Order: sequence, then C-alpha cells, then structure tokens
Amino acid sequence: MSSLRLLRLCAVRNVQLAELNLHSTLNIIHGKNGSGKTSILEAIHLLASGKSFRSSKTSPLISTDADQLTIYAETQKSQRISLKKQRSRASEMKLDLEIQKNWDSIARLLPILVLDASSFLLLEGGPRSRRRFLDWGVFHVEHNFLNHWRTTRKCIANRNQLLKSSQLDKEQLAAWDKEFCLASGSVDLSRKHYFDRFLPVFQKTYQNLAADGGVESVTLEYNRGWDKNIPLEEVLLGCFKNDLRYGATQHGPHRADISFKVGKLPAIDVLSRGQQKLLVSALKIAQGRIFSEVISDECIYLVDDLPAELDGENREKVLQELLGLNSQLLVTCVELSSVERCLKISSEASTFHVERGRITG
Repeated sequence: MSSLRLLRLCAVRNVQLAELNLHSTLNIIHGKNGSGKTSILEAIHLLASGKSFRSSKTSPLISTDADQLTIYAETQKSQRISLKKQRSRASEMKLDLEIQKNWDSIARLLPILVLDASSFLLLEGGPRSRRRFLDWGVFHVEHNFLNHWRTTRKCIANRNQLLKSSQLDKEQLAAWDKEFCLASGSVDLSRKHYFDRFLPVFQKTYQNLAADGGVESVTLEYNRGWDKNIPLEEVLLGCFKNDLRYGATQHGPHRADISFKVGKLPAIDVLSRGQQKLLVSALKIAQGRIFSEVISDECIYLVDDLPAELDGENREKVLQELLGLNSQLLVTCVELSSVERCLKISSEASTFHVERGRITG
C-alpha cells in the first residue's frame, strides 16, 4: 500500500519544525485558517512531485526567515524519501539515500491525488488542467507513455523554434514532423486506452455521489488535439501557413482536452457549486479506483478543506467513497467536528491540531 507512516518538516511556510506519525488510512488536520494546515499537504505534494498544488512557484514554500526547507518521509514499506530545497539552487532529492535526477521514481512510489478548491479548474479552467488530470492517470497505468510524451515536448519545442526562424529549414522541419507524428500517435493511443477504461468507472462513481440530486447524467468526451478523422501528418501540412504565422504548432497532443456536458450544455453552466464539487470528487475518486485496479496498490489523497461547498449529507458521501478506496487520506478542516460527524463509529483516524505553524497530535 502506498502510504506514509512518518513525515518531518522543517521551514515549510510557517511550519518551522514538525513531525507527524501518520495513520495508514485517515488523518484529520484541523485548525484556524492560516494556521498551516494546507502547508502539510503542500509539503507532501512537493516531496512527491517537485511542485506545489497551490502555486506554480516553489520558492515561497521556504519560510521567510530560512534559507532552505527540508522534507523527510518514510513509507509503510520503510522506504525513505527526502527533499532539500534552497532558494537559489536546484532541489536535492533522495530515495533510500540515493540522489534522484528526476521525480519519476518518487512519483510512482507516492501517487498523490489532490482534492481542493483548485480542483474546480477541471471544469472552469483551460485545457491544461484537464490534460494534467488525464496524464496523471496515463502516467501511472501506461508505463511507456512518459517517454513518448517527452518526445512530443521536444519535437514541439524544436518545431516552434524552426517556425520562428527567419530562414526556415524545411528539411529539419520535415524530420521533426516525422518524429512528432510518431510520438503523438503513441501519446494519443495511451490517453485513449486510459480514457476508455476510466469512463465507466467515473459514471458509476458519479451516480453514487449524485444520486437523488436531480441532475442529468454527465457525459465526458476526449478530444485528442487534432481532427480524429485526419492523420496528424495531413493536419500539419494543411495548417502549415497558420503555424508559420504564429510561430507555434497549433495541433497535436499538447492541445488535447476533455469536455464535460449535461445534456448538450457545458456542465459548468448547469451544475451548482456543490454539484460541481461532487463531479470533481467523482473524477478524483474514479482515478484512484483505476489506479488500484491496474497497479494493485492505492494512491494517497490530499483533501484540503473538505467541508467547503458541501452540505453535511454530500460531505459524508464523498468521505465514505474515499474511505472505501482503502487509500491513505489526509483531510484538512477548520472544525474537527465537521469531519468527525461524517465518520462511522468503526472508522479509525489520527488527528492533528495546527496553530500558528505548531502541530500537536
């Protein structure tokens, strides 16, 4: 089971020094707004991916009066993961004392899913958020995906550079186009395989959460980023003048998207804020189910401010669905009772109180 048993933080935002012995299933972190609850979740996400789920910048995570932050964790299987981040130097990350050049191994060891206010970007944000959501799942269940995805990124960068050049080298462009089309086909195939597997699991999960909600079923559609009936080679040829004009590749897997509709209308225009949170919750829970089915393991859920936007009944539905995954949950809230009321008597949990960056449990 992918879960943490120990977490140590030093100089992460307003948390100067903390050690948490985590429960393998449910951990409730409560305290006033601004106390440092979310910083704990943010530290775990940073350790697992090198990124914050709150901001594109990571340097603000270092406490204002410190030169570096450190995060150390031990898994239930006794694997040791550490991260040292300084303001002006590259991060140093280790897995069982061995320095890691990238986050690939750690990301697979600590599969993290976040459910927070920014999760609404899946519905109201641009395609990038939805691609990231899709690619998280594809990365974990289609192990050849990452190499092909990296190849497409390299091809796009080089192709765009050629398109911006004052003297276009058509032979180089043709070579990059060939490699781009091959890798793009593999990326699209992996995404489509995952999406086809994901769709029925999502529908079932959403029906469980939205039962008696008076909302029509939500339909999802995957768009690969270019016309589904035309090979990418032909699309690139037909759009060459447009690409040249903008100095950027307009079609390809970097333009993929997922649409969410209720009937014929975008879901964001039909669903209430609470209903949107149920939809987003169903998306993240379904991802955890697919991960468990394929990998025979569980992911870790970071749930920031579960009570927000949900009434007590729907809050209980979401929490019980999450607990049914047998995943490790770290849930933040202001009032401990707002989560405890949603638990069954048999549920075990560790609780931590945060006040001005100090954590007691």
